[in-house]
Amino acid sequence: MARTPSNMLELGTRIPKFSLPDTDGKKVSDIDFIGKPVLVLFICNHCPFVIHIRQQLAAIGRDYMPKGLAVVAINSNDAENYPDDAPDKMRHEKENAGYIFPYLFDETQAVAKAFKAACTPDIYLFDREHKLAYRGQLDDSRPSNQIAVTGRDLRLAMDALIANRQVPAEQKPSLGCNIKWKPIKS
Repeated sequence: MARTPSNMLELGTRIPKFSLPDTDGKKVSDIDFIGKPVLVLFICNHCPFVIHIRQQLAAIGRDYMPKGLAVVAINSNDAENYPDDAPDKMRHEKENAGYIFPYLFDETQAVAKAFKAACTPDIYLFDREHKLAYRGQLDDSRPSNQIAVTGRDLRLAMDALIANRQVPAEQKPSLGCNIKWKPIKS
């Protein structure tokens, strides 16, 4: 498994526009979340880094959506070459993981490119004005270390944002599998 860090998009960047189908075929768009802080998660079904934290991602949805935070997950992997990440498998993953938030498929990979997403998981937290307030890791846990998955870094940022406090300035890049880009056709 390739260990790829996130690109650390510049804080204050506006949320890139998106409109993608969820696992039920319903379109979900950035404008659906106007006036709400938004957590955007680039994940997939088969990445060991995502599998390692999936219970915590589900818990974050359950804990923070009732507090007014919108949460959306996006899978941008090439489903043709990585069939475990195909939309029909995403439906099962959403149910098995207990995700209560929309899980969207970025078939063209244009949304991942707009976000400058590099890995799964890649995590972006936007404030109520949809300006980037946090980007980085969930916490220090990785599949290969013995550190418990707590969501500490992201939870501190979400708690600060919801309470209208300054989000912690120290933000560490996420680390995970690279996004599985489609081959460039010549």
